Amino acid sequence: MPLKLPDKLPAIELLKQENIFVMDTTRATGQDIRPLRIAILNLMPLKITTETDLVRLLSNTPLQVEISFMKIKSHTPKNTPIEHMKAFYTDFEQMRHEKYDGMIITGAPVEQMPFEEVSYWDEITEIFDWARTHVTSTLYICWAAQAGLYHFYGVPKYPLPQKMFGIFPHRALQPLHPIFRGFDDVFFVPHSRHTEVRREDILRVPALTLLAESEESGVYLVMARGGREFFVTGHSEYSPLTLDGEYRRDLGKGLPIEMPRNYYVDNDPQKGVRVSWRAHANLLFSNWLNYFVYQETPYNVNEIV
Repeated sequence: MPLKLPDKLPAIELLKQENIFVMDTTRATGQDIRPLRIAILNLMPLKITTETDLVRLLSNTPLQVEISFMKIKSHTPKNTPIEHMKAFYTDFEQMRHEKYDGMIITGAPVEQMPFEEVSYWDEITEIFDWARTHVTSTLYICWAAQAGLYHFYGVPKYPLPQKMFGIFPHRALQPLHPIFRGFDDVFFVPHSRHTEVRREDILRVPALTLLAESEESGVYLVMARGGREFFVTGHSEYSPLTLDGEYRRDLGKGLPIEMPRNYYVDNDPQKGVRVSWRAHANLLFSNWLNYFVYQETPYNVNEIV
């Protein structure tokens, strides 16, 4: 079954060029099944890029998925046309009485600030709390993962001496857990961050389960509430050229940036990117949808508690 997306969302045409079958709202309403309702709170600066990355991964199962994009009132994005936000995004206030099978909360370019100094901290923590009673399973990515771990469990973040930037090998600590179905013993994940959470802080909290980590990039995947919350510190959703764009952007600004590790062929940007994380990313999102959203959600979405 395909994805049900808002009419005229730019991701539809971009993904059709990749032979990914997506369907706009007008056509999807003709199918007599209840789609999984997924809310996406997109805090990344390049909204259309992130929408396309996430939609690409959510399209990889036989489930029909209906996606709604949420926005916060206390922040106006600088890098996305206001017309796009008005056409495709809905304020949290208008969505708060709805229930959703799943939710994804993305990273945000605020990780070097103390959490409480982020201008939208009060609004986003209200959304975190709301998700616990209105969503079957929530996937927190990168900064959102750090923010959720801090808000709910008091886990601090720490500044890194240099940016964690590149593609790093990881291993599952519970390889038979359903979120890892189909994973190899070693799998690769993009990271792009200046801060980290530490395993000893995770292990101190009985309500948290550390599921995957990397010797180089540290904590990767943490679960809480039996899979109703997943905290992912990396960017499995990144498309092949995202790190390249970040690297060239920072070089152009004269910022101190090292080449992303384990990313370019022969460590040579002129030779292009070696993609090593795409299969794992597809598995992560399809396992989350299959085992923690689809199998756990009630038939009537309004019965979520």
